[in-house]
Amino acid sequence: MATEESEDHGHHFLPAVRDWPRGYGEASWWPFFTAIGLTLVYFGATLFVVGRTTDLTTPTVGVGLFGAGVVVSIAGMIGWIYQAFIVDFWERGSHNGGESLRLGMILFLATDIATFGVGFAYYFFIRTGSWSAEYLPHSGLLTGVLVLNTVLLVVSSFTIHWAEHELQKGNHQRFVQGLVVTFLLGAVFMVGQVYEYYEFIVHEGFTLTSGVFASGFYGLTGLHGMHVSFGALLIGILVVRALRGQYNEDRHVSVTTVSWYWHFVDAVWLFLVAVVYIGSVYGTEFSPF
Repeated sequence: MATEESEDHGHHFLPAVRDWPRGYGEASWWPFFTAIGLTLVYFGATLFVVGRTTDLTTPTVGVGLFGAGVVVSIAGMIGWIYQAFIVDFWERGSHNGGESLRLGMILFLATDIATFGVGFAYYFFIRTGSWSAEYLPHSGLLTGVLVLNTVLLVVSSFTIHWAEHELQKGNHQRFVQGLVVTFLLGAVFMVGQVYEYYEFIVHEGFTLTSGVFASGFYGLTGLHGMHVSFGALLIGILVVRALRGQYNEDRHVSVTTVSWYWHFVDAVWLFLVAVVYIGSVYGTEFSPF
């Protein structure tokens, strides 16, 4: 008879410790990989700026560390998602009736609030009034793409909520439809953001180094864009699992946690639009340093 120590979960190649702390199942090391990658991202971005303004290093070093951080972060997130939501999850069930996953998402969102809080704190620190027109894109920030992207994310919050509601009613077909629509809305949002960046950078010369406002703008919108991409990946996983019949009205922990995450991303976007996009237009004159 297989003991707890010899039981084969089928994914020992993943960086995890078996049943530690005892009673909580496997404790994953993937979050630490992700944290290391994000640290490299921020450190690389810092060295890039330092390399452009001092002789302490070169911008190339910063770009290299930034790229390495992105790779490590993505690998960590994929491994984390795979271990927590995919591999043998349907057969093994969830520990503590799914409470551990819910708690994990709550803690993750708490760290995300802190992360965005730091970014907005930087923005508020440098934002003492309105921005001089020469430091903004010539076409301005309030464009049709912004309106479309905002509508897309707001609607996507309703569609994922509707999908979750239909699942709890036992309507699996509408549940899948709601997830697919939410995924498509998120994907179109990312296309819109890429197009916005293209227009600003290529056609108007508004780049990350165009001034203090540009650094805040690309830092906050880029960070949010990464979160939308991650959320779209999570929803894509939900779609695949839903098509395999792995959810019902009594089993939907990962649907709930991903829904929380998506609503959080949408709320951050609305705050970002109000503070960065709309806020850049009004106020008194500001002189960047």
